[in-house]
Amino acid sequence: MRPKITCTNHTVLTPCFSLAILLILGTSFTRCDAKTLTLPLKSQVIPSGYLPRPPNKLRFNHNVSLTISITVGTPPQNVSMVIDTGSELSWLHCNNDTNANRVMPDPFFNPNASSTYSPIPCSSSTCTIRTRDFPIPASCDSNNLCHATLSYADASSSEGNLASDTLRFGSFVNRGVIFGCMNSSYTTNSESDSNTTGLMGMNLGSLSLVSQLKTPKFSYCISGSDFSGILLLGESNFSWGGSLNYTSLVQISTPLPYFDRSAYTVQFKGIKVSDKLLNISDNLFVPDHTGAGQTMFDLGTQFTFLLGPVYNALRDEFLNQTNGTLRVLDDPNFAFQIAMDLCYRVSMNRSELPELPSVSLVFEGAEMRVSGDQLLYRVPGLVRGNDSVYCFTFGNSDLLGVEAFIIGHHQQQNMWMEFDLVKQRVGLAHAQCDLVGQKLLGLG
Repeated sequence: MRPKITCTNHTVLTPCFSLAILLILGTSFTRCDAKTLTLPLKSQVIPSGYLPRPPNKLRFNHNVSLTISITVGTPPQNVSMVIDTGSELSWLHCNNDTNANRVMPDPFFNPNASSTYSPIPCSSSTCTIRTRDFPIPASCDSNNLCHATLSYADASSSEGNLASDTLRFGSFVNRGVIFGCMNSSYTTNSESDSNTTGLMGMNLGSLSLVSQLKTPKFSYCISGSDFSGILLLGESNFSWGGSLNYTSLVQISTPLPYFDRSAYTVQFKGIKVSDKLLNISDNLFVPDHTGAGQTMFDLGTQFTFLLGPVYNALRDEFLNQTNGTLRVLDDPNFAFQIAMDLCYRVSMNRSELPELPSVSLVFEGAEMRVSGDQLLYRVPGLVRGNDSVYCFTFGNSDLLGVEAFIIGHHQQQNMWMEFDLVKQRVGLAHAQCDLVGQKLLGLG
């Protein structure tokens, strides 16, 4: 067991609706020689059609995303980025203002105002080799620069050049970080433009942030109440909450059409509802010859989506165990976020939800138990009579045209999630993330 980290020099956390970031950044990421930094990570509503999603990703409105504010360029420009473990390329919404002295406010980045900005030529190995896992291959533009195209949730696309520049997390400087400088405008969605500058990709791809920083391990813990908690890059020790249960990352070397080789993929084994293991064939949890059926953790997706036969089995059992406790919404034409079709009417006079059966996702070597308020999500602004509408937080990925099991960040609340990139495994443990954050940050 590694010794407990006891670094100091912590910054006071911002209050509700922020997720503090504990960043342990250094050459080895295993010592406290480098300054420990805390940065606010906020939860916010992201309107439909703003976040780019590769074609094999989910095509629907991500209701809530987790964002981090950092600085990019020289002199530093403030940017706000959505953290996504399901994406590789980090990107910024760029505004190529010809005034090199003009630093753009959020949510734009002006490359002409940064003396350390450097575009990537299309003949470089970065463009020809390290982009091989992009859903759409990189290409050359008219200036022989590396050109990238990202698809969006509304089936539109964003295009721009790969470039490198200096990223700063507080006072820690990371030079030569590669990202996409996207020159598309978002004039049809002014609300999203005012919120975020781009996306921070953190999957296993060679151009993701964790790969570029050579991070051997990262962890996070998200509170279920107000999104307080931490993201930790580097070594950690979970001794305060018991031991982690590990599940191995699944690797497939051969490219398959429906398998994302850069995702954090694990082996799904089954589902329990109130400790009752559902009768589901093991074959439904194993990727087929096309790669369809992989199971991945995706911090950029809010809820969890299961392949049709598995979702239907869970839906039927949850309905059975809540019969007489919850009133089903009788509207066959309504589905929240396209794929969440199990919804209930709950009186607005109720101060809390009734007791609900738990749902446990069983992986090879580890288990994730989802209970209480995490199982139902109130649809914002939707009222039927004197009732609010709550929907089951698991959806049918078949309705999205996605051939995968996606474990979103809602189901990961109050879980310590450790991604060990050296030993190729994911560690899970239930935790009170608000208390864990206070303990690690020395506030409790």
